[in-house]
Amino acid sequence: MNKNLVILVAVAILPIQSLWAQTNDFYDDAETVRLNVPAIELLGEIANPGNIDLESLPLRSVIVKETLLADGKDKFVGAYRYDGYSLYDILNKTILKKKNEAEFPPIIDLYVVVENDKGEKVVFSWGEIYYPIHRHEIIVATQVARIVPSKTKDLWPLPVDSKLVVAGDLLTHRNISHPVKITVLSYSGKYEINKGMSPMVSESFSISDEKKKLADINLLPVNLPKLTYPSVFYGRGKGIHGTTPFTGIMLKEVLAKYANTNDKNLKTGLFMIAGKDGYHAAFSFSEVMNRNDQAEFLLVPLPKDADGGAFQVFPAADFFSDRAIKAVESIRIVQTDNTK
Repeated sequence: MNKNLVILVAVAILPIQSLWAQTNDFYDDAETVRLNVPAIELLGEIANPGNIDLESLPLRSVIVKETLLADGKDKFVGAYRYDGYSLYDILNKTILKKKNEAEFPPIIDLYVVVENDKGEKVVFSWGEIYYPIHRHEIIVATQVARIVPSKTKDLWPLPVDSKLVVAGDLLTHRNISHPVKITVLSYSGKYEINKGMSPMVSESFSISDEKKKLADINLLPVNLPKLTYPSVFYGRGKGIHGTTPFTGIMLKEVLAKYANTNDKNLKTGLFMIAGKDGYHAAFSFSEVMNRNDQAEFLLVPLPKDADGGAFQVFPAADFFSDRAIKAVESIRIVQTDNTK
């Protein structure tokens, strides 16, 4: 028999549904379910507060393996594709009106609090939303589909309500249901600003929480592995700075002793990192301590007599270099759920 005829006959007797499933996309094989979506209010340090028109925004899609801490262990919940509207797009036309703009014009000390109808809150740094190489990975999901294993056919539980989904988190505690409020805030703590300081050197840096100093660091632990990240170092204002690799240790390894990974910190914890000149930036606890992409923040040792030494933060996940704090002088661990 003609080989081509055999193939045509075989294809002809396959169910139509099976033909549809034979694609290279693993994430669209299950039914997509629409979720209940409430009105969402935008407010805070902005000039144009009000309700958000989600339907005017482009639909984005992310894939997530949802996992939560339970009794000190990681508990897998399910694997899903979520479709919805990114926080990037939601905030894109927001007109910022920082309370501290006169003292500190840069926007990198901003953070965003998302709250649901039960009063649960989660926090994101502004840099986490607008500076990363991979954009649109934080969405308000309005529909969901299971990612079903082909052999076990496990049917993970489906949510009913809209959901805030953070594709970059390893532990998905920031994936809260039914978000109704988004608030833009600037950090209210004070720093002495000395713009243009040169040379700028800080031989050590402090780690503190909102009550007390926890440590002074002048040497990095020798037992921690060093990582080298190739880099095209590019600033939002000045453009290309260089292509020299950065070598350091993971910032989260230095902070782990002082900042516990728990539900509260994962949701509403924030690090404020400042240089000797008072230049400072916000980093959410989760983006530093809870990544699933291995694009870690590095703490880079520099010569103690070099301008920008003795320590610099390198944000590997950021497209821009703006949060690469030089001459690090302090790291504050902040609980945004306690701030007003």
